[in-house]
Amino acid sequence: MESNRAAHAFATLGHPGRLAVFRLLMRFAPRGVRPTEIAQALNLRPNTLSHHLADLTASGLATVERQGRSLFYAVDLETAEGLIGYLALDVARARPDLLVSLRHAHEDIMPILDTDFDVLFICSGNSARSIFAEALLRDLGKGKFQSFSAGTRPNSELNPFALDVLQRNGHDVSTLRSKHISEFQQPDSIVMDFVFTVCDSAAAEECPPWPGQPITGHWGLPDPVKATGTDAEKGLVFAQTYAALRRRIAAFVELPFGQLSRMSLQTRVDAIDADDLTSQKG
Repeated sequence: MESNRAAHAFATLGHPGRLAVFRLLMRFAPRGVRPTEIAQALNLRPNTLSHHLADLTASGLATVERQGRSLFYAVDLETAEGLIGYLALDVARARPDLLVSLRHAHEDIMPILDTDFDVLFICSGNSARSIFAEALLRDLGKGKFQSFSAGTRPNSELNPFALDVLQRNGHDVSTLRSKHISEFQQPDSIVMDFVFTVCDSAAAEECPPWPGQPITGHWGLPDPVKATGTDAEKGLVFAQTYAALRRRIAAFVELPFGQLSRMSLQTRVDAIDADDLTSQKG
């Protein structure tokens, strides 16, 4: 990356507000986010957010795309990678003591494990979407996965419509329960290989980095708990949410994990979400 461009990008990120917006966009990457959702998550005034987004796009750190009547802002991952490379390779002269962790993160191959991959699904309430994902991966995972779920603000009980959908599809629900994310952030907690957010509010939460540098993904879906209408209409929304997660997880378990680098695996995880969204629009 050219020095003047890098200086512009670093100056842009030097403002706490713009850095907060950039951090949030990174948690949704490669998806885009509507300005209204960013403003709500960060408690920013619309005009303030507008200035931050304009500065991020002007520096090349973010892109904007119109979809229908909505604008979606996303991180420009190529620019972000270039900025990291500039700092590590140019400024730091590729010192091995600074690059060792980056090298491992990009070059490691996911091994074919005799034990399980440990996978955590996170949403806000942990009463429907993440519970669907936990049960689906447990039953579709061919014995290669341990699946878990948690909520940032979990409900005390699982949603009855969600339980009905799971039972009608042959899943055992006897061991499922709502859990707070803190259960998986203890010193002796399982080190996760994958962490997925399945709702936008959970992705927007500022969480500490997960130990072990797991592959992360955002497979956000609308909250079926907010569905209105008759019980039949609500049940249909829950069934559609279950079906969307089933498609994603069925594709996930078929990935050739032992043949992919971490970078390639991250790309494939992102593509599962993007491909499913495209197929639904088509």
